[in-house]
Amino acid sequence: QLQLVESGGGLVQPGGSLRLSCAAPGFILDYYAITWFRKVPGKEREGVACIGSSDGNIYYPYSVKGRFTISRDNAKNTVYLQMNSLKPDDTAVYYCAARVYPHCSGSPSQYDYWGQGTQVTVSS
Repeated sequence: QLQLVESGGGLVQPGGSLRLSCAAPGFILDYYAITWFRKVPGKEREGVACIGSSDGNIYYPYSVKGRFTISRDNAKNTVYLQMNSLKPDDTAVYYCAARVYPHCSGSPSQYDYWGQGTQVTVSS
C-alpha cells in the first residue's frame, strides 16, 4: 500500500517561502501523477499544483501561478512544492495525492492515495 508522507509545513510571515515535501518510502513516485491539494475549513479541497507521470506536464491554478513550483527529485523519490510570496489566503492544510494514471486531474476523487497533510499558516 502506497503511503505518502508530507513535511515542511509551518508558520511563515506574508511574503515568505516554504518548501513542502512528499515522500513515498519503498515506492517509485515517478509512476504516479502527483497533485498538491489544500483544504480550508468550510471550503472545497483545491488543487494547487500537479505534475504528470509519463508526460511530465505541470498545471497550476491562477491563484498560485508564478508563486508555487512543483518538481520531482526521482533520485530521492520525492515531490516538492516550493511556495514563494506567500499570502494569508494560502493558509491551509496541504496534502499530496497520487493517482495510478499518468495524467493530472483536478478532481480529488480521481486520486487513489493521500498523505496525512501538513499545516501551512501565513500570518504576521
